[in-house]
Amino acid sequence: MIADGVRAIWCREFERDDIAPDDDFFALGGQSLIMTKIQGAYIEELGVEVPMDQMFLNPTVASISAYIEANR
Repeated sequence: MIADGVRAIWCREFERDDIAPDDDFFALGGQSLIMTKIQGAYIEELGVEVPMDQMFLNPTVASISAYIEANR
């Protein structure tokens, strides 16, 4: 399931294990370096390229997972 993969990436990059599907990237302390690492992990681990603008428009695990699912 895409959401599990996305959540695992976020947990690793934020160095936390308590990220919920509706937690906001920016409220978690997300910034450009973390976003770039997550974007690279999406390519390497999920096989999808997510444009930076979509990462801003979909700032939760749930919303970016839905975007990825819809655009696979």
